[in-house]
Amino acid sequence: MSDCLFCKIVRGEIPSNKLYEDDAVYAFYDIDPQAPTHFLVIPKSHIASVAGITPENAAVVARIFTVISDLAKQLGLDSYRVVSNTGVQAGQSVPHLHFHVLSGRDMTWPPG
Repeated sequence: MSDCLFCKIVRGEIPSNKLYEDDAVYAFYDIDPQAPTHFLVIPKSHIASVAGITPENAAVVARIFTVISDLAKQLGLDSYRVVSNTGVQAGQSVPHLHFHVLSGRDMTWPPG
């Protein structure tokens, strides 16, 4: 999707503080962190949200969670929260599947 913010980040049209990249996944630090450690992990291919996951594209989600686990270990995170919002009412502000990884502070429950 040409006008998607995260697609533009993946293509290098918008700068980001890249944490990780491979053929399928891109990870970068959030520009408005909500915790001492806050990064996003996204598929490079455009999937609008969790609602857009299909049997054909589901493998990238498994890859994303492998990357999250690896990055958490590399960053020394022993406790963290992974969040994906789907839809405006849930707080999704960019219509591209993404997972927030937050760590470094106590997380409350319920989250909001």
